[in-house]
Amino acid sequence: MEDLNPEVVLGMAAQAPDGIVIIDGEGLIRYWNRGAERIFGFPAADVDGRSLDVIIPERHRKRHWDGFQEAMDRGSSKYGEADLLNVPALAADGRKLSIEFSVVMLPGPDGSTYCGAVIRDVTARRERELMRRRAEATV
Repeated sequence: MEDLNPEVVLGMAAQAPDGIVIIDGEGLIRYWNRGAERIFGFPAADVDGRSLDVIIPERHRKRHWDGFQEAMDRGSSKYGEADLLNVPALAADGRKLSIEFSVVMLPGPDGSTYCGAVIRDVTARRERELMRRRAEATV
């Protein structure tokens, strides 16, 4: 795999159907792929350099940023490689989404730390699960 051109890997990241988002140590969006555009409805150009708050519901921001700052201070996440996080999110049109994501800490070439996430929209699945639970509760 060492002979695989990095452009191929970057092409995969850019075109992946799952959202791939990278933020810097300030919490500013530095990478936003086509999958993130589809999930959240924001073109990459509109979120480049903006705070991740554009997709975090207001009532969850403090908890998010407290955890983010702890991870940046440690240089590592408390979540393991196999952990899949479930959180609410916001779309560009104001819709509420349910997303699942994994998170990785990424070292920058200058010694800085970035945080990357691979994100999947699970809103429809969550709604089906809720409807099924409600139906079972009435039986």
